[in-house]
Amino acid sequence: MPPEPNDVRPFPALDEVDRAILTELAADGRLPNNALAERVGVAPSTCLTRTRALRERGAIRGFHAEVDPAALGLPLQALVSVRLTAHERAAVDAFRARSVRLPGVVSVFHVAGAEDYVLHVRAASGDALRDFVLDHLAVDPVVQHTQTSLIFEQARGMG
Repeated sequence: MPPEPNDVRPFPALDEVDRAILTELAADGRLPNNALAERVGVAPSTCLTRTRALRERGAIRGFHAEVDPAALGLPLQALVSVRLTAHERAAVDAFRARSVRLPGVVSVFHVAGAEDYVLHVRAASGDALRDFVLDHLAVDPVVQHTQTSLIFEQARGMG
């Protein structure tokens, strides 16, 4: 079974071919196996076996389509920083488990610094974003403070 997304245990060593497969798939997750095999210089059967093994080991967490949020009716994006009142493991774990299930939450980041979490949120409007914060975060007894930053533009990096 693949590790949890934020599992920080040491990752088994990857060889040059495994890293090449990961690099190519990170750039284009829809790359057909034959093309992937050619790019990394191995036989298609070897490439397929290695790709499956990388998925089983958790090196490949999944594949997704990058969809324009406006096409989903959620053109507004924000980063909502959250400071918790309690830092006991149970409270922190419970907040994380709740927050990833909230409507409009794209990603949840547990961070170091003044804030404990940053939530990447999509919303239909400014009013919907305000309602999200008031209805889901401000009423949570473990949430001490929130700060919302609107995202004007998002550009995906190469990493």
